[in-house]
Amino acid sequence: MNHLSTDDGVVDNRQRWDKKSHFILVCVGYAVGLGNVWRFPYLCYLSGGGAFLIPYFLMLVVCGIPMLLLEFAIGQFVRYGPVGAFARICPIFKGVGVATVTMTFFLTTYYNVIIAWAIFYLFSSFQSELPWASCNHTWNTEDCFSHEDYDELEEGELPPNSTVSASEEFFHHRVLGKTEGIEDMGGMRWELLGCLALAYIAVYFCIFKGVKSSGRVVYVTALFPYVLLVTLMVTGFTLPGAFEGIKFFFLPKWELLLDAQVWKAAAAQNLGSIGIAFGSMIAFASFNDFHNRSIVRDTLVICLTNSLTSILACSVIFSVLGYIAEIQNAPSIGEVVTSGPGLVFMVYPAAFPTMVVPQLWAVLFFIMLICLGLDSQFAMVEVVITTITDTFPHWKYLYWDRKEILAAYVCIFTFLCGIPCVMEGGIYFFQLMDWYASVVSVGFIAFFEVIAVSWFYDARRLSRNIQQMTGVRANYYFVVCWMFLAPLLLLAILIFSIVDYEVVEYGGYAYPAWAECFGWLIALVSIACIPVGAIHAVMTAKGSLRERLMSTLKTTLDDERHAAKFMADRGYSAVYDQSKF
Repeated sequence: MNHLSTDDGVVDNRQRWDKKSHFILVCVGYAVGLGNVWRFPYLCYLSGGGAFLIPYFLMLVVCGIPMLLLEFAIGQFVRYGPVGAFARICPIFKGVGVATVTMTFFLTTYYNVIIAWAIFYLFSSFQSELPWASCNHTWNTEDCFSHEDYDELEEGELPPNSTVSASEEFFHHRVLGKTEGIEDMGGMRWELLGCLALAYIAVYFCIFKGVKSSGRVVYVTALFPYVLLVTLMVTGFTLPGAFEGIKFFFLPKWELLLDAQVWKAAAAQNLGSIGIAFGSMIAFASFNDFHNRSIVRDTLVICLTNSLTSILACSVIFSVLGYIAEIQNAPSIGEVVTSGPGLVFMVYPAAFPTMVVPQLWAVLFFIMLICLGLDSQFAMVEVVITTITDTFPHWKYLYWDRKEILAAYVCIFTFLCGIPCVMEGGIYFFQLMDWYASVVSVGFIAFFEVIAVSWFYDARRLSRNIQQMTGVRANYYFVVCWMFLAPLLLLAILIFSIVDYEVVEYGGYAYPAWAECFGWLIALVSIACIPVGAIHAVMTAKGSLRERLMSTLKTTLDDERHAAKFMADRGYSAVYDQSKF
């Protein structure tokens, strides 16, 4: 990591964070990203508003918070990234670590496309009139209805039915040049390709050069989004129809709680937004000091900050959705815009024309999106790079043992993988990748992750490891969640998702069978790492088949001796009353 320093005075040579605050800020920066202002409102809108909040907070309490503590404890105690950590905790589950990194790699290939969209909007904001503020452009259709059209209505006159907001038409027709489906990928959107290249250049220099004053920079970038979101929320609440949008957000449709897809989306948002089962949090925690005593507090701070940011972003989104429904005379909030990954680019911009100096607010907002996105993207790329250097040290000759060259390789390769997303039919490919590479896969990987740690390594043993690091064992609530509640809830969601399987859609467009097969192939690439890793562990072990199997089910980590090295270094005793566990 760029803002880590080597502490030669400790027993191992692993790098350390310069300051404790750097760890917190990097984790918050990674967790609080585009997923809060993009994916959370999109999934909430797709799942009927308030109906999504109930499974979301239940998953947060049962899975999100306990599993983040689990990952922090693993990383800080074992002192390896996800691949090395799981290989030591339980060799037969070493594929879980590989699966987390594989899923992170897939995410890096399309996540930067969102940043490319934000860069496009940023450039478009430097105009005398925001291009999505009116319907007087070549890309607009007869159904377009803008804020200007609403202001021109006479008193008592209602807007026409079946209209489309100017901001939605700008996104679909000007930015994306959207085709009718994934069968027609169309031509290249060269402007978006250029924006994607700029995004990757920014990511590369974040990794290559680093940010020496990262602490001060992150303090600014962490506070700036909240100032802007609060301002937008206040503005949104003053718009006509905003109250109806807020009601849609907070009042649940109870019948949707019986839909397994809502629960699966809540689980995916919890795990994906916090960063669980992606390997990043394990990697970040592995650079902590072994005696960092605040991992429980760190876990709560990061999870609560992440959730409150999502609620704040949704308050802005749904207040503006209520306004759009008002000016379109729409019968329902759920029908005013196309529910999809571009929701944030269709709703937030609709509020800017109502504000004083709209260009300024637009520029600030899209700079915020870019900062949020880059914070998460370069962290994910860093995990991929770290995994390559840790797992394949004999590959060093390919990049002359220079990290900056390896970073260039990874950025160029993921840039090429993201090119289909910036074609005219790219939004369909993007939606397919996002659903199957992230939403579908993360539940499977998280289930096997918690099983590997809580049942094979032993949750009570992990609790003892936490005591060895902090002096206080984990609360029994966490042990119960690790051993029973989280695995059972994840398993139930996986079973019902398979039984009640629904095909992925974008704005009512149904994907063809071959596209679904391709999506499942993407999902299975990361999921298959788990059985493949298990087979490899058994095949490379020694002895008879039974002896091999039994040896791979046992940890290779002597946690008492491992902890004793650090305890002795600090003058502590490594002996505990294990009867308490």
